[in-house]
Amino acid sequence: MALDAVEALPDRFRKPAREVILRVEELAERDMLDDLRIDDPFQLTGLYDGVPLTQKSSMDQPFGPDVIWLFRRAILDEWVERGEVEIFALVSHVVVHEFAHHFGWSDDDIAVIDRWWE
Repeated sequence: MALDAVEALPDRFRKPAREVILRVEELAERDMLDDLRIDDPFQLTGLYDGVPLTQKSSMDQPFGPDVIWLFRRAILDEWVERGEVEIFALVSHVVVHEFAHHFGWSDDDIAVIDRWWE
């Protein structure tokens, strides 16, 4: 579903989005949660780990690939809790939200791509 969400991005974002690693884990690890000051692992459905394209420079030394983490059990928990949302729509929403960090999108940019709140 996450790969399908990437393929559904507008053309100009699809190719650079394919260069970001997608990792799916059951839940966020404790060190991630501690860094974000989150106690409950079910509160974190996704996480962007990298330097946004708007802040990258050709002079920067790369620290590693950009990664989007998706936390399966947290996403499923939210899906069950919401009840009326299709699972693909929720996964797509999380993926788009994390890519927003990667691309440096504003809330208005996100709203054009992700009609989640309508």
